[in-house]
Amino acid sequence: MTDREDLANSRFSCTERDRAAFEAGIKMATIYHQFVGTPVNLHTVENLEYTIARTIEVQPYVKSAKVAIDRKAFINNGDTYSYVSLTGDMIDAVVVIALGSTEVKAEIRYDEELRYPLMFISEINQLG
Repeated sequence: MTDREDLANSRFSCTERDRAAFEAGIKMATIYHQFVGTPVNLHTVENLEYTIARTIEVQPYVKSAKVAIDRKAFINNGDTYSYVSLTGDMIDAVVVIALGSTEVKAEIRYDEELRYPLMFISEINQLG
């Protein structure tokens, strides 16, 4: 551990597990609140998925990030005006946080029953 990491750790009054869940929540909120509203079309959607995942992966404790954008809203063979703004119900993302011996898997997925783009922790594991 570095001095900088020790200093950051000293700011938290919670368990490693709690902090890993907190970090996962930050990443979920970043995906949602930073990228909703982004203009996207069928020609740029793959690049946007890649960009969102890579920007999340540079944040602390991210082991992996995968983003998929639902393509139902896109117009095939559209013209210059045929783009949409990314909405929360289009985002399907999985982020894995590794902090110490704790690994947290968090997801964003549109929940049809709730009619809401739900962010949730789907798994927490203690490693080693």
